[in-house]
Amino acid sequence: MVTSFNVPRLVIAAPSSGSGKTTVATGLMAAFSERGLAVSPHKAGPDYIDPGYHALATGRPGRNLDAFMCGPDLVAPLFAHGAAGCDLAVVEGVMGLYDGAAGRGELASTAQVAKLLRAPVVLVVDASSQSRSVAALVHGFASFDPQVRLGGVILNKVGSDRHEVMLREALEEAGMPVLGVLRRAPQVATPSRHLGLVPVAERHTDALASVSALAAQVRAGCDLDALMALARTAPPLDCEAWSPHADPSAAMARESGGAAPGNGAAPVIAVAGGAAFTFSYAEHTELLTAAGAEVVTFDPLRDEALPPGTAGLVIGGGFPEMYAPELSANEPLRAAVAAFAAAGGPVAAECAGLLYLGRSLDGKPMCGVLDADARMSERLTLGYREAVAVSDSPLARAGTRLRGHEFHRTVIEPGAGAAPAWGFTHPERRVEGFVQQGVHASYLHTHWAAEPSVARRFTEAAAARR
Repeated sequence: MVTSFNVPRLVIAAPSSGSGKTTVATGLMAAFSERGLAVSPHKAGPDYIDPGYHALATGRPGRNLDAFMCGPDLVAPLFAHGAAGCDLAVVEGVMGLYDGAAGRGELASTAQVAKLLRAPVVLVVDASSQSRSVAALVHGFASFDPQVRLGGVILNKVGSDRHEVMLREALEEAGMPVLGVLRRAPQVATPSRHLGLVPVAERHTDALASVSALAAQVRAGCDLDALMALARTAPPLDCEAWSPHADPSAAMARESGGAAPGNGAAPVIAVAGGAAFTFSYAEHTELLTAAGAEVVTFDPLRDEALPPGTAGLVIGGGFPEMYAPELSANEPLRAAVAAFAAAGGPVAAECAGLLYLGRSLDGKPMCGVLDADARMSERLTLGYREAVAVSDSPLARAGTRLRGHEFHRTVIEPGAGAAPAWGFTHPERRVEGFVQQGVHASYLHTHWAAEPSVARRFTEAAAARR
């Protein structure tokens, strides 16, 4: 059923990466939350790390809107699911405003997300090395696609009062409102790794201080009333909110008292968390729960045993290479994971999880579930992938097609087992990952909202072990 959904909303974009989108978006989320508003945080693209800071700023789960992995048709429904009941939604863009999936035009760009959400865009401009030229830059972005509504500019890294005057005069000539001016403020900088920030779970206390400082900076430098007024100009969206309960098979499982084909209590699915495994989409837990599972989080850095009654194991992404010695030192848990997998227990592992299941990581013993060894590399592997499941597994039936994302600076040898997990069809053709007994392990990050049968199938495999 299509319904009319309306919530004030803004998309925070920039001409390029490094302009200050995360600073502004997170600061706005925190500043509006401090006003007592319920703020829904969103991130365009596949990034896992920024949503962690968004969650700190708002007290709500940070959610991703990825038009490549989930498809354009799911962007508005996923947004409506996350923003239901909120006073304001703030969407942080990805890369430059018009940058998307390589060779796919606007697909997965911030501009496409803004159009799908019918949301006004605020452009964050790094003004540190320009004055009047800022007007030409902003004019170009405003006129490039008439369907993208650029509602104003926030100037970042402004050097002085005189610099600010010159920038404002130039943008006034161009007819573009200045909604904020932020001075250079290294005290609110957050540490980065690879192409993003260090995850919140690795620096929680410092991250809280950073978010508080960002809120103060944005509150002092931005016109919050004007930004809220702009957000309210977004028209209603005609869409049905996404729901993890929409899968008919999941609904049947709930009505029968648990995930078929088991009976009795819901199967316990243990999900790795803590500082080493921070990459997870909120919808995955929601889908598992809707399919009839009891989701329990555990920390491989601290917990020496799997949660009681574990019937399925999900080990997502993160930065295990930063914690290889600590993960290796937790021998009781490594043994428990190996025993669970050897007994045929269903295991879904992505990226960091893949490395954890291997024999070793940078020479440190890991779980030994897979006959493969991993190490850090100088090369960053990054990009969207189109994939098809090569082998039947508890996660996916052979032939299942999904789109995903790779992001790692490690290599594992061999890169695929006798029964590979995925065959990539774009941008290059190759197989990768491992399927053995109940294990599905791969570098590929996927978003299960695009294919809810993945969560249902995995929960059913866990239920069968009760």
